[in-house]
Amino acid sequence: MSDRYYTQSHEWIAPADGKAGISQYAQEHLGDIVFVEITAVGKDVKRGDTVGVVESVKATSDVYAPADGKVLEANAALGGQPELVNKEPYAGGWLFKMAVAQPFVPGPLMDEAAYQAYIKTIAE
Repeated sequence: MSDRYYTQSHEWIAPADGKAGISQYAQEHLGDIVFVEITAVGKDVKRGDTVGVVESVKATSDVYAPADGKVLEANAALGGQPELVNKEPYAGGWLFKMAVAQPFVPGPLMDEAAYQAYIKTIAE
């Protein structure tokens, strides 16, 4: 069972440790990731606020906060190895860490099963 929750814009968050990133589905559709920048480090954010960008060979996409809280850090490893997002989007390729507002309320976020069902509805 996954401890991650997902947005319709394909971000994920693991509320237990505050790590967040983009989903497997998102990185596959973006293609090779060449640059990641998290611009909201140190800022209080609301779910849906822009916290950074991910640039791939295909496109540049905004990254949104999946929950309310404070962005604590960006994944420094991505500065030299942005391809980690492609290789392991849920492990070494996480984008940022945040202190999630408590109590954590999933609200519109989807658990793993709901997210998998959602991406089937939008798959080509």
